[in-house]
Amino acid sequence: MTTNAVRSGAVENISSKLSRSQITGFWAAWTGWTLDGMDSFIYALVLSPALTELLPKSGMDGSPANVGFVGSVLFALFLVGWGLAFIWGPIADRFGRARVLAASVLVYAVFTGAAALSQNVWELGLFRLLAGIGIGGEWALAGTYVAEAWPESRRKMGAGYLQTGYYTGFFLAAALNFTVGAHFGWRAMFLCGLTPALLSLYIVFKVKEPERWTQNAVAAAAKAASPFKQIFSPQYRRRTIVNTALLTVAIIGLWAGAVYEPTAVIALAKKQGMSTPEAVRTASLATGLLSIGTILGCLLVPYLAERVGRRSTLALYFVGMAICIWLSFGWAFYLANGLATFITVLFFLGFFGGNFATFSLWLPEQYGTSVRATAFAFTTSFGRLIGAGVNFMLGSMIHSYGSLGIPVATTAAAFVIGLLIIPFALETRGQRLPD
Repeated sequence: MTTNAVRSGAVENISSKLSRSQITGFWAAWTGWTLDGMDSFIYALVLSPALTELLPKSGMDGSPANVGFVGSVLFALFLVGWGLAFIWGPIADRFGRARVLAASVLVYAVFTGAAALSQNVWELGLFRLLAGIGIGGEWALAGTYVAEAWPESRRKMGAGYLQTGYYTGFFLAAALNFTVGAHFGWRAMFLCGLTPALLSLYIVFKVKEPERWTQNAVAAAAKAASPFKQIFSPQYRRRTIVNTALLTVAIIGLWAGAVYEPTAVIALAKKQGMSTPEAVRTASLATGLLSIGTILGCLLVPYLAERVGRRSTLALYFVGMAICIWLSFGWAFYLANGLATFITVLFFLGFFGGNFATFSLWLPEQYGTSVRATAFAFTTSFGRLIGAGVNFMLGSMIHSYGSLGIPVATTAAAFVIGLLIIPFALETRGQRLPD
């Protein structure tokens, strides 16, 4: 990828090599994001068997409709935890990206593993809430780290590479469900979520802070106003509001589809006569296909963003998401033999789900170093709080409708709203990362 950006009379060297520190830091951030994706998607994969067991123990009806309803409530609690993850941003702007990244990884690992000990739905909900606080901080911290640590000529592609990690995590979760989950059950799946704890130790001892942060942010933070006040100052207010709205759209639409995808596949597989173990394996394979599609979508984002701009790229992906969510849950889910069709559409749903890579590239370009992590964390977290409210409503709709297809399909409307918001966003194509 090339760039013609010129600043202070210097032309960026497009062949800049990565140092060992930059490579080590990237792989630590990527692995953390991968394991974050694995941990967060484990819940979607074990939703049906976990609640089928825990609902009767909690004195509640374990019917499929109630599994869908309670699953929505618990997922909404998880999103609330993600929403509370905005706390990581100011901490990272003050104390450093790498150390705070390690702390967020440790939090989500411990509480994902603790979910294996749940004896009722309330305990499971509490552990998912606490895990969400850790998981929600990882994207902002990893994205900020890569943007600041990599050279200008490579950071845009680095954002695309980084985002593939989250969906590689989906693939790992699917592989674990195909093997560990199918043989040892949902509790073993949550125990697998403890593995990122080791990564947090590695980050603490091996990953150095970006020079950009060490040179600029410490001094700035010591004398600056609250970073939350700064991102709503006249300089940043409009872009913060617009970015938050766009992230809200993306989170509502993608997560509604992604979290219910395994449950939908299991329902369709059983409808075609498969046993429960066969249906679980089919859901794992479908999730793997969804993940492959999303990884490809992420890798294409940097190329498109440089060719046609950030706004046009996001608009293209939003259109694709709206169409694919409706086709998968509003149409294929209700076909007499819709399993194969549903899974086929899932690949394209995954591809356009790569829209999140646009934010990994775009958000750091809109804010200075002293508030970059705060802005990234706030805009990504606030949308999750709204998403939590939408999931409460979605759970009620599924319970009333008696099926998850049409209620989930209606979230396609969020992307239509997003298309109306995109023109108000700041276009940063060809611009360097601000100091």
